[in-house]
Amino acid sequence: MSQPLDQFAIIKYLGVKDYAETQVKMQEFNAQRDENTADEIWFLEHPAVFTLGTNSKSEHLLNPENIPVVQSDRGGQVTYHAPGQLIAYVMIDVKRKGMGVRQIVTALETAVIKFLAKLGIEANADPKAPGVYVDGEKIAALGLRFKQKGCYHGLSLNVEMDLSDFDRINPCGYSDLKVTSLKKLGRPMSMQQVTWKIMSELCLQLNIVNISEQKL
Repeated sequence: MSQPLDQFAIIKYLGVKDYAETQVKMQEFNAQRDENTADEIWFLEHPAVFTLGTNSKSEHLLNPENIPVVQSDRGGQVTYHAPGQLIAYVMIDVKRKGMGVRQIVTALETAVIKFLAKLGIEANADPKAPGVYVDGEKIAALGLRFKQKGCYHGLSLNVEMDLSDFDRINPCGYSDLKVTSLKKLGRPMSMQQVTWKIMSELCLQLNIVNISEQKL
């Protein structure tokens, strides 16, 4: 490996994967890693699912109907995942990386903001409500778990998903919060294109200069 381990990451493209199973794999990865374990970033999509963060309140889950509800160990409130939404999970050794909670959150938000700026979309973060917003509508949600010296979970970016099921929840605990997507904003892109561009921005913000890509 030509670069220090803190500047290296394994990038995995996983396709569509069950949320609960993926969460278990992230937990296992974080529990088993040591100082010689490389960081990993997983790109994937989930089948339709509502996930409840550690701070979730039941009143924000309005009408799940036939969509599964899964308890998550990430921070935050309730959110929605479905095909057409890009997920990026970051398994980072934060001690080795020398980054704290706020720095990791800012890096993920900045990666999305920079990506959107290159599409001519002005976006912003909100220190009081993690995520990325375009004209007050949320396009990317963040949720992380910090445990031992590592972190996992990450961000979700609405690309071309059906947004109507967000009406079944108060997204991230806000009853008046609207959501948007690249498609809704008139910037249709393939999931492959978005994945590659977000991967590049994430690596830049996390100071990752050497990667190993794995398509599963």
